Amino acid sequence: MRFAHWWRSQGSSRHGRVDISIKVSHTALHAWASALLALGESMPQWSAPQGPETVATNLAPFVDYLRTVRGNSARTIRRALAQLAGFERYRKSCGRHGLPIRLSEVDRYVISCRRQFSRSTTALICSTIRAYLRFLYVTGKVDVDLSLSVIAPIARQMERPYPILPWGDVQRILRAVDRTSSKGRRDYAILVMMVAYGLGAAEVVRIRLDDIDWRACTIRILRRKTGAEYLLPLLPAVARAIFDYLKHGRPAHTPNREIFVATRSPFGRFSGGAVRDILQAAAHRAGVSAPCLGTHVLRHTHATRQLELSTPFKLIGDILGHRDPDSTSVYTRVPSERLRDISLPVPT
Repeated sequence: MRFAHWWRSQGSSRHGRVDISIKVSHTALHAWASALLALGESMPQWSAPQGPETVATNLAPFVDYLRTVRGNSARTIRRALAQLAGFERYRKSCGRHGLPIRLSEVDRYVISCRRQFSRSTTALICSTIRAYLRFLYVTGKVDVDLSLSVIAPIARQMERPYPILPWGDVQRILRAVDRTSSKGRRDYAILVMMVAYGLGAAEVVRIRLDDIDWRACTIRILRRKTGAEYLLPLLPAVARAIFDYLKHGRPAHTPNREIFVATRSPFGRFSGGAVRDILQAAAHRAGVSAPCLGTHVLRHTHATRQLELSTPFKLIGDILGHRDPDSTSVYTRVPSERLRDISLPVPT
């Protein structure tokens, strides 16, 4: 903190927000401390500063209701607060704030959200606003229950098949990764694991060195949504990609136990958001384009590919980590080629 204030005071061009100076200082000092630790210097244990999570005073009772009564997770509560903050910013831009909330304001905000977001995202925003309005009415903050009048766009499940990539495009993307560099070896191993097991980005970056049993040829996967652990066979292609990265690509001086780490000092944890950039960069080099090229497209492609290979439906669900068979049907679609076998001749 003292260094951040000192750095901010040096020179006229460095006078700015102190919180930004502190954040930049922490990043630089963390990298410096990691380098000294790798050189054998004795350094205190690094701990990133954790500021208290601030909640608006008027929303604190609603947050307590979501946590204690509805049992929402911290992640769900943060999302709800962000959605309500967006609604309040819109009201302030229209010259309105505080209570009561008018239904016309809600309608105009929903229409503005629909211009920016998808129907499913807009429906989630409406659900949060509806819950907040109902809470205000039940707790006596407002006299009229407007929650029943909040109309959300209809988002039907599986209205459209999930996007997938042709299997040839997946192979072209893998071949486009430069495997001669440390970064390329890491990127290739990440993409191969996602293609082979249908992993999400958040799951693949959390795999640790202890999760691989080289003697038993197994790998332990922790599913982020359910928190369940699955033991899957370590496929030869995956084993070769990981071994190549560990031997020739992974930085030696990293304290992290995760397999995949950043390529720059202090070689910290690899973020799931960066996996999307890896996929899109490889797809660009391979000349592959798609309307939706996020990391989950590899999961959908894996499931559909297994279905095309006549893999048992239960086995596909087990690999994807589904507990309910209905969940597997969401991630798979019936290939058109298989429909030809059961099609009837057109009457003439």
